[in-house]
Formats: sequence, structure tokens, C-alpha cells
Amino acid sequence: MAEDLPSGWEMRYSNSTGRPYYLNLATKQSQWEKPTAGGTVRASHLLVKHRESRRPSSWKEAQITRSKEEALEMVIQYREAIASGRADFGQLASTESDCSSARKGGDLGPFSRGQMQKPFEDATYALNVGELSSPVFTDSGIHIILRTG
Repeated sequence: MAEDLPSGWEMRYSNSTGRPYYLNLATKQSQWEKPTAGGTVRASHLLVKHRESRRPSSWKEAQITRSKEEALEMVIQYREAIASGRADFGQLASTESDCSSARKGGDLGPFSRGQMQKPFEDATYALNVGELSSPVFTDSGIHIILRTG
């Protein structure tokens, strides 16, 4: 079964349950779901949460009260500023993203299929390196994704 895994992954067994799990040898992150081929990608994102987000709080706000519509309008404005060259993605993510990755300009580092929420993963893999996504909706909120690798 190990030969079906993407490069850099290893199947191991849980000491407590005996269930198989998968370890990314580079990042040391583990997951229950078998990673699929498709290699790793790297992306940065800017997340705007809203009151319906699964955790409506962030490093910026203890309780987020904006509506989903207000969050979408913010994301659209940020995307337009980035796409037009009026704003730098990393700088804007550092000040405006509701994700803790804001500390790193939105950089999430490399990841493989099965590690992110499905809509986020699908959008990232569909982008070319250097390409900016349209708004992407997940349980976390609304994202703009920049594929960087």
C-alpha cells in the first residue's frame, strides 16, 4: 500500500487504536486520510471571517460580528487592490487576514491534498503558480488564495 502514497508520505499505525495513519516526513504532520497523488503545493491566503464562520474570532477581534455579505465585499475589495497593483498581497494579508498566518504574510507553507478544507484545496490546485483566486468559501470564512508553489 505504501507504493500508492505520494513522495514524502509514510503509513504508520496508531499505538492507541491500531488504526493506520499517514505521516508527512517533511512537515511531521499526520492525518487519518490517505494522501492522494498530485504532489504538494504552496499557497498564501487572506481570510475574512464572518459571524457564521466555524470560529468567529481571530487575532484581531475577540468576536466577529460582520455578515457573510460584508465579508465577501471586503474580500472583493482586497482582491481588486491586489490584482490592480495598489496593494501587496503579503502586506495586506499581514494586516487584514483573520488567520494567524497573517504573521507570515498569509503563507501557509507547502501542503498536500487532504490537508486543507476541500474547497480551499480544490481552488489552490486549480491555480497556476503566481495566480490569485476568486473568493473561496469554506467553513472558516472567505479566502483569497495566492498559489506560490
